Amino acid sequence: MSSKDQSVVSKEALMSTKSGKQIIKQGLFKSKGFKLFNQYKEEAESEFPKFAQRFADDLLREIKNDASPASTQKAFAQEVGSEEIILQDSQIPEIKSKLENPEILKDRVLRILNSNFVKMTLPVFCALYDAAAEYTHTKSAQMRQDLVDGHIIAIDLSEPMDRIVDKDEDLEYLDDYKLMNPYILKLARDKIAKGGEEVLREFEEGFRDARLGQYIDTKLKSTPTKITEEQMNQCYKKYRAVMGTAGRNMALSKNPLGEIFYLGMARAAEGVGCGNEIEDSIKNKFVKVPSWPLYYSLLTNDVKKGFEYTMKKSELYLSDARLALELLPKEFSHTEFLEFLFLTVEHYNQYWYNQLDKANLWSEFSAKLPR
Repeated sequence: MSSKDQSVVSKEALMSTKSGKQIIKQGLFKSKGFKLFNQYKEEAESEFPKFAQRFADDLLREIKNDASPASTQKAFAQEVGSEEIILQDSQIPEIKSKLENPEILKDRVLRILNSNFVKMTLPVFCALYDAAAEYTHTKSAQMRQDLVDGHIIAIDLSEPMDRIVDKDEDLEYLDDYKLMNPYILKLARDKIAKGGEEVLREFEEGFRDARLGQYIDTKLKSTPTKITEEQMNQCYKKYRAVMGTAGRNMALSKNPLGEIFYLGMARAAEGVGCGNEIEDSIKNKFVKVPSWPLYYSLLTNDVKKGFEYTMKKSELYLSDARLALELLPKEFSHTEFLEFLFLTVEHYNQYWYNQLDKANLWSEFSAKLPR
């Protein structure tokens, strides 16, 4: 669940959906899934400040030690295929000097870490690593920290990059983010590489797929009425690649768990993507371009139906995620944790759909649909 609004998990919000009521029931009866979920959530909340400090310290070291920041910027622009996300050479010395102040850099790190997606993902990765390590008898506290930190940092890179491209928040810090981005990616790679060649290779493929999904997403903005299902599936590569790859790598990319984790996390992330599109539509007062709600609205010529079908699509993704759980070994220790996690995704999507229905924005959305 990736919510920007904590009310999604309030008792009132939980009571408003079928899956939310199941969450409350599991809490009352202290089910294994609820207890495990809570245990990892509490651990993540207490560990988060230490993770943020490690991230800021490592980033400071990378920035200070770079003798050629202009080359670093250019190489990053080439890798991600965009010049708009880097600094002009003349801007670099002043910004580098500013960010070499540990307090200023820590402030910027905390700003980009202030994402519920990051906070909700941290306990999930810890749980997946523990479950796989227990199953394969390969537990290592340092490996757990490196792999979890590395993937969280990689996911977090999307925050400053999105803010630079969208220019919708943190406008006064965008140049600072431009300087930080290449070092954030290097840190993620260095930590993920501790898992071995196969794990790093999986990450690189996932990172490439996520960029491709993002590129298609951007391209489709110019031809919104011509969106096909195949293009929407490619668009969703960004959700699939990020969470699926991280899931696979928490099992050190070893099958069968690596593949099962990939399937479960990739499909659950695509399910969350549907909920994100519904939430964004309420916030922005128009149907997001591109998105499943837009795709189905254009096919049916009915915005309300467009969102109804998006909910059905999210249920299909979640059904696939739950199918992955059935593939887990019988003696697997964290099945109930994952079942509970998927229940929170279902609640998140249903909650935002109910909010949209209540807001009754259908005619406003219809008026703004691309024609």
